[in-house]
Amino acid sequence: MRAAEGSLWVRVRDRVAASDPGLLRLAAASRTAGSLALTLAVLAVLGSPVTHLVGGAIASMVASFAIREKQRSQQAVTLALGLPVALASVSLAALLNTRVVAGDVFFVALIFCAVYSRRFGDRGNALGLIGFQIYFMSLFVGATAATLPGLYAVLAVAFGCSALVRFVIVYETPAGILQRLREAFRVRLAQLVSAQIELLDAGPDEADKALETVREGTARLHETAMMIQGRLEEGTADEAVARLVQRRIAGAEIAAERLGLLLLNARSAERTNTLTLHLPGAPVPSGGELPVRDRARDMLRRDLGALRILVLRPVGEGGTAMSHLRNRLLGYRDEENLPPASAPVQDVFRGIGEAARAVMGLRVALDGPQDESDDSPATTRSREELDAESAAIEGAEEGEREEQEAPTGLRRPTTRAAVQVSVGSALAIVGGEFLSSQRWYWAVLTCWIVFINTSSTGEIVVKGYRRLLGTVLGVVAGILLAGLVGPHTWTALGIVLLFVFAMFYTAPLSYTLMSFFVTAALGLLYTLLHRYSWEVLVLRVEETALGAACGIIAAALVLPVRTDRRTNELLVTVLRRLSEVTGAAVEQLSGGPGDDLLDRARDLDRALGDLRSATQPLTHPITPLRTRRDTAQYLVALLETCAYHARSLAATAELLPTHPSIAADPRLRRACARITHNISVISAHLTDEHCEDAMETGPSIASMLEDAAPGSSRYGRVTDRVLRHLQRLDEAVLGLARPLEVPVPEPGR
Repeated sequence: MRAAEGSLWVRVRDRVAASDPGLLRLAAASRTAGSLALTLAVLAVLGSPVTHLVGGAIASMVASFAIREKQRSQQAVTLALGLPVALASVSLAALLNTRVVAGDVFFVALIFCAVYSRRFGDRGNALGLIGFQIYFMSLFVGATAATLPGLYAVLAVAFGCSALVRFVIVYETPAGILQRLREAFRVRLAQLVSAQIELLDAGPDEADKALETVREGTARLHETAMMIQGRLEEGTADEAVARLVQRRIAGAEIAAERLGLLLLNARSAERTNTLTLHLPGAPVPSGGELPVRDRARDMLRRDLGALRILVLRPVGEGGTAMSHLRNRLLGYRDEENLPPASAPVQDVFRGIGEAARAVMGLRVALDGPQDESDDSPATTRSREELDAESAAIEGAEEGEREEQEAPTGLRRPTTRAAVQVSVGSALAIVGGEFLSSQRWYWAVLTCWIVFINTSSTGEIVVKGYRRLLGTVLGVVAGILLAGLVGPHTWTALGIVLLFVFAMFYTAPLSYTLMSFFVTAALGLLYTLLHRYSWEVLVLRVEETALGAACGIIAAALVLPVRTDRRTNELLVTVLRRLSEVTGAAVEQLSGGPGDDLLDRARDLDRALGDLRSATQPLTHPITPLRTRRDTAQYLVALLETCAYHARSLAATAELLPTHPSIAADPRLRRACARITHNISVISAHLTDEHCEDAMETGPSIASMLEDAAPGSSRYGRVTDRVLRHLQRLDEAVLGLARPLEVPVPEPGR
């Protein structure tokens, strides 16, 4: 096992792959910093003045980070269109430089158009961003009609260098990104298994911390699975291959999450609620079989370690020893190979066997056929099942997807945001002029930024707070660095380059850190322009606070979208997706026609991700409403629990045509009817406060199926698992009703 762990370099590579899935942050930071460095080098060779160096640095950054398309051909078209947009923007800024009123009116109109252009997709968003940022750059360097020819050349160099870095130096393809995401999924799966080993070994004092690590690992694995889902269409040329990869990724994710739940069950005196695996701060259940030291526990630890090695290293690299590990783990899927232990501990061994099967399926889907010479009978059976599933997936046709009617007019998010940003920017211009007639545009920039990727007033408040905090810290750093660097131009530019890299590398992780690096870099740029002073940096904080305040005021008063309203809308969407997935999966498990269940499950995951982001203002540490924060966290955890059970039902239903131990059971329709009814009741109460519909309660899901004909067989193990998922889903939906104040009848009525 130690030999299979690999070299130090392999471990370092795996850690990097896990911390930055697909190396997307590293590529974005390298691309932007590389473009900036190349632009500065070319302009320095041409003997450009410092103002042109600063303008070129800003323009190269904009040309790099504005492009978001996934296909390289589309990126090239957008970059080519961005240059004339940039030239037009700098020309208008220079011509309107001396006309204060006309310039301000045009700036507000430009802001409206830049935000409204987001409705046209990634290209519209990129061109709008380029137009706004280049106008801002023109104000920053003081562009005039006389300096336009030089600025034209600077823009041409910046866009050319950006293209060279993007398409030649930092070369990325959709297939390559998808391959790295697959590698990140593999490493994060191994890390989750490691966390589960720690949970197995944890004593009473360390158990809660170990469980929190398992929660984080589960969430990180799910995040990577969703990233892969978003790249499948561009990264694979064959639709059947994309569906196969999607199925194997989903299967491995579900198997790993279920294994963690089974470990919790083995630690508890009674069956653990799935909510424990998703609710932050929920304690580890106590009083069970583990972590008492015995032979079964030692075998569990050994086999979890073997599963981790199987994830990290393909069978072909370890020869016969790796094949032996795989055969032993897959053997736990047969009842006769289970070691003597209590029923919950035996369930963990079964979970290890199912996880090993999922890992083998993942290997076949990603790496092609494997060596079958050392297969045991259990491995051969698992391989035959996987081959049958693959054949069924390749022959399946994708069903038609239901499209929702898009909002129009001021209800359209892009139109509403454009109006809000325009009003907020107008307020920022007026207020900024009172603070400084020379640097008022900082307030406008902040107002613009707090609206990016936000959908409610609460999100804008949190983003404005983070922007202000990062700016204050960046000002302190800028003061120290400006004093150290002094007049050394190239030293300052080198530090700016490092800050630009750090800014884009940390942007997806922390908006506060990104704002810190931006402000510190701008302090150095002011030093190069000989405009640095304590008063300038203090003014920067004041303009930032003003811009954030103007953005919050505009969001609160102009076509406001309250956080409650936004979260309710997203909650209804999540419930609708949950009902669709559950209903379609149970219909297929009851003998109905097949459907694209995994696509529906991923739609549910995306909707839940949107809801999770929208509730961040409610769950933020600075919120004074503690009860509301706890309720939001509880609801999201309950919905994540529901999504887990719905994914599991969908994955089981996908196996129905090929798996010999799964048979259709028409009685499941009856069991599912109450769940879908209760989901629709909750949705109705969220959309209509006068709704009088009530939830349905009654006997457990399993007891609803007890009235079978005399002599009929009891449920098999797989059907029992389906019933447990339905039972947990039924309980979780009822749990949603209480904090949402939906009437629930008393038991027995």
